[in-house]
Amino acid sequence: QVQLVESGGGLVQAGGSLRLSCAASGRTFSSYAMGWFRQAPGKEREFVAAISWSGGSTYYADSVKGRFTISRDNAKNTVYLQMNSLKPEDTAVYYCAAVLELSEVVAGSFTDWGQGTQVTVSS
Repeated sequence: QVQLVESGGGLVQAGGSLRLSCAASGRTFSSYAMGWFRQAPGKEREFVAAISWSGGSTYYADSVKGRFTISRDNAKNTVYLQMNSLKPEDTAVYYCAAVLELSEVVAGSFTDWGQGTQVTVSS
């Protein structure tokens, strides 16, 4: 089990950038694949990006491809989501998640979750 704490959310204008961080506790962080999901009001939680335990493989939702970048620093037990060219439709609570073996990039495949951080993009 790993405990996750997100930070870096906030209010930004359309076209702006934010970097989310997710700090993990536990010595086995480097064993986990990590993901970012988001949930807007009245909508289901959706996949945003994921990264393998080594950082060698990354996955993105079509809606964020080319704008968002997921990365990790296993020495710091942290995963990041760099978000550029933000749009109002990116407004949501963003969640960090972990899983030991990544099978599918869907919420149900991830076993550990953070509390989320709000991202609001104004037009």
